Amino acid sequence: MRPLPTLLTLSLAAAFGGFAATGIHALLDNPAQAASVPAASVLPAAASLPASVAGQPLPSLAPMLEKTMPAVVSINTKQVVRVRNPFFDDPVFRRLFPQVPAERINESLGSGVIIDAAKGYVLTNHHVIDNADDVQVTLADGRSFSAEFLGSDADTDVALIRIPAEGLTAITLANSDQLKVGDFVVAIGNPFGFSQTVTSGIVSAVGRSGIRGLGYQNFIQTDASINPGNSGGALVNLSGQLVGINTASFNPQGSMAGNIGLGLAIPANLARSVVEQLLAHGEVIRGTLGVETQNLTPQLANALGLEETRGALITRVLPGSGAADAGLQPGDVVLSANGQRIANAAALHNLEGLQAVGSRLSLEIRRDGKPLTLRATLHEQLRQLSGESLDPRLAGARFIELPEATRQAGLSGVLVAEVARGSRAETSGLARGDVLLASSAGEFNDLAGLRASFKRKPPQLVLRILRGNRRGDLVMR
Repeated sequence: MRPLPTLLTLSLAAAFGGFAATGIHALLDNPAQAASVPAASVLPAAASLPASVAGQPLPSLAPMLEKTMPAVVSINTKQVVRVRNPFFDDPVFRRLFPQVPAERINESLGSGVIIDAAKGYVLTNHHVIDNADDVQVTLADGRSFSAEFLGSDADTDVALIRIPAEGLTAITLANSDQLKVGDFVVAIGNPFGFSQTVTSGIVSAVGRSGIRGLGYQNFIQTDASINPGNSGGALVNLSGQLVGINTASFNPQGSMAGNIGLGLAIPANLARSVVEQLLAHGEVIRGTLGVETQNLTPQLANALGLEETRGALITRVLPGSGAADAGLQPGDVVLSANGQRIANAAALHNLEGLQAVGSRLSLEIRRDGKPLTLRATLHEQLRQLSGESLDPRLAGARFIELPEATRQAGLSGVLVAEVARGSRAETSGLARGDVLLASSAGEFNDLAGLRASFKRKPPQLVLRILRGNRRGDLVMR
């Protein structure tokens, strides 16, 4: 049987918490001390956090956030979408039912970060403002402004807009290359419409890639809560500097199911590079090695004298490319680039896409089982091709690269961006939105490969295309 003081202590712990019970237990063990303590002081009516511990003030994020939060804005977008209904084109239907709307307005919420107070530049995600007809930016002080679109890059999900406002607060961009796993970070944004929301956590990983459905990837992973509406918001360090732009959260049940501690942010250095190109050119111009690659299999790795199944196997080197100038050859296996480990073909492609034109790569390769280091300068990535420049039977068509998010989903080829009405390409059945997967002229993975494959024009031109979810062959005449 427990002594009475102990039972009383446990009862008080259950009723009032461990703090009160511990104090009373000490008093019961020392009756003399208990006699000298006023009854009212035994059970305080309320408890409060101490202002300091051992003379030192308690740490708080509040001072940093007071300076940083005014730089984070809420973004509301509107898009007018035509409702698909065959009756809307019928004049009789429109006359009888004029009140039925033929259009609807889609609205979405996101976040943004002011990076230049004098010029009103606001950094956000491409997917936050994509296809928007109206973009409204609301500041922390409640003021609202219509934003001007300056440019965006879908493949890195970075966009730049401008607002005509005075008295703005901007945030300083940090060197995100110095970020380390375990560093404390704070996410600020507009999740689910709750503006100026702050969450905190640590950096869980850096250089994260290989996530299906996203573009070029070099993400900061954090366990700071990132939910729908946080996109485009700030990820800051404890000094209040911008280390990343919050862009996505991972949840097997979908992002609307909430945060499970897997948030992704675009590094500040990558965002800075994209912004500089958008301001200089209005678009991002990427560099490329000019190679086609494939993943290794255990059989290939063994045949090439490799100890592990890792790296990007070069299957084709395009003439006049940076790879050709550097001396790369089919059969070489790229194991690292600028010290970054290359796990597979997608990893090398992803690294290329994050580099600017003129960037130099130091490539660690294996050739005939022996190590070799080569240095390559990236040339400008081809951005579009006209059909007539390839073959007269493709006249009227214009081809562009596939969106990087589509490539990350496992598809390779080129996209038909436009087919002129009445052109030879349209007469043969080619349509805007088709994906060219292969042709009788040869295999290809991208625009540069497509151009190289038409070095010799085939007697009969057959295109393997993907239209929607269906694949088929199209004979071009």
